[in-house]
Formats: sequence, C-alpha cells, structure tokens
Amino acid sequence: MSWKRLFYVLFIVIVAGASGLAGTVAGGIAVYSVMHKALQTQQQSVISATPPETKNSVQISTSEFSTTITEAVEKVGPAVVTVVGTIPGQMTFFGRTPNQTVSGSGVIISEDGYIITNNHVIENTIKNSVILADGTELEATIVGADEFSDLAVLKINGKVPAIAKLGNSDNLKPGETVIAIGSPLGDFKNTVTVGVVSATERSIDTGKGYQMQGLIQTDAAINQGNSGGPLVNLAGEVIGINTLIVRGGGYGTAVAEGLGFALPSNMARAVSSQIISKGYFSYPYLGIRWQWITERISQQYNLPVKNGAYVAYVDPDSPAEEAGLKSGDIITKLGDKQLGEDMPFINALFSYSPGDTIEVNIVRNGKSKTLTVTLGERPNN
Repeated sequence: MSWKRLFYVLFIVIVAGASGLAGTVAGGIAVYSVMHKALQTQQQSVISATPPETKNSVQISTSEFSTTITEAVEKVGPAVVTVVGTIPGQMTFFGRTPNQTVSGSGVIISEDGYIITNNHVIENTIKNSVILADGTELEATIVGADEFSDLAVLKINGKVPAIAKLGNSDNLKPGETVIAIGSPLGDFKNTVTVGVVSATERSIDTGKGYQMQGLIQTDAAINQGNSGGPLVNLAGEVIGINTLIVRGGGYGTAVAEGLGFALPSNMARAVSSQIISKGYFSYPYLGIRWQWITERISQQYNLPVKNGAYVAYVDPDSPAEEAGLKSGDIITKLGDKQLGEDMPFINALFSYSPGDTIEVNIVRNGKSKTLTVTLGERPNN
C-alpha cells in the first residue's frame, strides 16, 4: 500500500469516527446514513472532498451539519417564549389553597404579537404572561383555545423580537432531522434538543372519547414544559407544535424514552387562523348526546352492532332532529367514515365542516336506515 493510499484510508477513518461522536452529542443522531438522508431531503447536505478510491461515497462534514442546526436555532429561537399561567386556588375545609403557577412554551407567529401554544398549557388559568428569549416578561391575553386540537393562541402587545415561519408539515418524512425548542420544567428556558421524525400520522387515544390524529412522532427529547414549543426542520421552519410525551406502557411497568408527539404545523395554521379571526375554531354540529358502544357493551346488552354511537338525546331544532334522528338510534357511519375502534364518533364528525350535507347510517329497532343531514356549526360555549 502506497503512503498516499494509506493517508486517504486514515483520513476516512478519522472523519467517520468524528462524525459518529458528534452525532451522539447532538441528540442521538449517530447513524451516518440517517443524517445523510435527512440532509439530502432538505437539500442541506455538504459534500466533503473524497479521494479517487471513494468517489462514489459521500462524506458529511460534521461541522457543517452542526452549523445547519445552529442556524435553524438562531432563526427560530428568538421567537420562542416561555408561557407562565396562574391557576386559582381551591376552596377546602381549611380555606382556599394558594394559587398555582404552571408553565409551558410557545412560539410567536406574527408581528401583531400572536403566539401559538397548547390549550392544556393555559387551560383554567386566570392570568398569563410570556418570558421572551432575552428574559423580558410581558403580559399575555388569551385570544382563544381549542380543546380537540389542543391548540391555543395568546397575544402580547408591543414590538416582537422575532417571528417564526410555519412550514408545510405534509412534506415531512421519517428520518428527517428535527429540532425541539422549549422550556422543560419551566426553568431551563429555550432548551434545544435534536432528533428525527420517527413517524407521521400517529393517533393517540385521549381517554375523552376521541383520538388525537395526524401527530408527528419524534425522538427529540421533549419534557414537561416543552408543551406548546416548536418542532423545527433544518430550514428553520416550524413544522410541528410539541404537545405530549409517552413515558410508560399501558400497565405502568414498561419505561419508554424518545416518544414525543407534535401537532403538525398545517393543523396549527388552520386552527390558529380561525381563532385569530373569530376567537374560536369552527366545528360541525349534529345536535345529539351520545354514548360510545364498545364490543363489551354490545355483548353485555346484546346490541346489533359492535361499535357505534348510541343516541341518548336529540337537541330540539338541531340538524339531527331535522334529519329525523331519534333517541335510541345507533349511528354506525357518518358520510364515508365507518365508526369503529380506529374511528371514534367525534373524529368522524370533525372530519367534516359546518354546512356539509352527509348521509348518516343508523340502526333503529334492529333495522338499518340511512338519513341525510346538513351539519350546522357547533355553538361556541
């Protein structure tokens, strides 16, 4: 082996080793092929000089990769805020308990001072403020919030330090590098963690009769207090709003790490724009009170369907009453959405918009029947 060839081999080994070490420090992106694919996807790759023997392989410059991350953070970081809320104390036998302070994260999206965060960050608060990246604390007012998407909009007055751009979350692919920015535990403000998009279109049962759908799964470290903060791509665009983490299995015995979930930016854009324009997000209204039927309930009461929505009450003068729905009916399908374990009633209903006319399949007295209903707008109360 010539001394030149030996030099090239040693050079490749050293560069590859440095890349692996730096990737580990940068939040677990130690796999060379994953970094290579992510950078190619966003056209941010940097090709280092390679000797003739390895001209078909591509070397990633770790310093350039780190620079891409830091540039993205520098672009979005100043627009990230810590959200601080006050929850009133509760009356007890011994008197009222002290007020509680809760915190989360948020991101500024307009020059008018509008901030996106999670609904659960500001829920039940009587007073809110935000702490900017430079430490300045400003009073914030709640413009509106939406429980089902877990999104809320705050507003601050005065000149904003920066604005974050909302990207197109539909373009995300598993393996793409992402950056989470937020204030874990409320104390470590504007913390930066790095990971990848583990998957898209994830669904999680909220335990409230509906699923959160279309979520982005990421292994970027997300902790309590990160809620409402941005998930950012290498172009410095917000492609998700961090909302929840999963730490354990269903029986509380398994410990899970790297299971963070974010609401896609396209959803955040749609919901926040309506909240800003009219104070709430418009959902379709059918006008019934219902009980979800599971297979266990079906077997227990010998019902004719395994899954569906049992109509317990029909609101007077509602779209449901006008369509002919009655108490005791079992809804099995809304439009083209067949109700089942993976399609709860609320998710099926909210896949349509106010004003849509759809067919509703029901079972009444053991017989199938189809009704036509024009959905209204859910009252904002």
